[in-house]
Amino acid sequence: MILRSLEKELKENAYPGRGIVIGRTADGCKAVTAYFIMGRSENSRNRIFVEEGDGIRTQAFDASRLTDPSLIIYAPVRVLGNRTIVTNGDQTDTVYDLMGKGMTFEQALRTREFEPDAPNYTPRISGLLNVENGDFHYVMSILKSNDGDPASCHRFTFAYKDPKAGEGRFIHTYQGDGNPLPSFEGEPKKVEISGDIDAFTGMLWESLNEDNKVSLFVRYIDIATGAFETRIVNKNH
Repeated sequence: MILRSLEKELKENAYPGRGIVIGRTADGCKAVTAYFIMGRSENSRNRIFVEEGDGIRTQAFDASRLTDPSLIIYAPVRVLGNRTIVTNGDQTDTVYDLMGKGMTFEQALRTREFEPDAPNYTPRISGLLNVENGDFHYVMSILKSNDGDPASCHRFTFAYKDPKAGEGRFIHTYQGDGNPLPSFEGEPKKVEISGDIDAFTGMLWESLNEDNKVSLFVRYIDIATGAFETRIVNKNH
């Protein structure tokens, strides 16, 4: 699989929807994750990320303009011990709750399907970073309809052990803009991870489509200690 430029991937796609990046810094010392949201409707664009405990939550920027909170207000990031959960919906809570009861990431997601937002049937994308005692590995998942047919849910899980320094994987909800929106296809894309947290955050934010981008979260986790740094960028502020 070719190593892609994350900057180029984002600049050439006006509407990837929501996206998750997980990888490792070039020096090999830090685990990296990023999550961004985009929006076409006023309701989707009327959001910000706010910190909540060790994770984040989406929140209406202007509560008086919020029309339907069902698929846009959720906790994209939660931390369970040495595991960081990152998803594009309320399945974050499903993974957190069921893994807390002894289930695996994959087992927890078997209880969920794609979003019920016909005709798009937006995929649910999820990631899990496990950082413990100098070891780092991660898993990514996508739950999607059968090419727009909601009668069948297709579930794909991708596990990455001992990820290579300077590399990551990128998964997003849509191939691009359209009506209905075409779901992501294939394996998560192999992308380059470079720069410190501020440089990486800046590159991502500047590469996202100016009209459609809403919020961005980036976290760097020290693989040796588990300590982390976080950046949040909101278009509305």
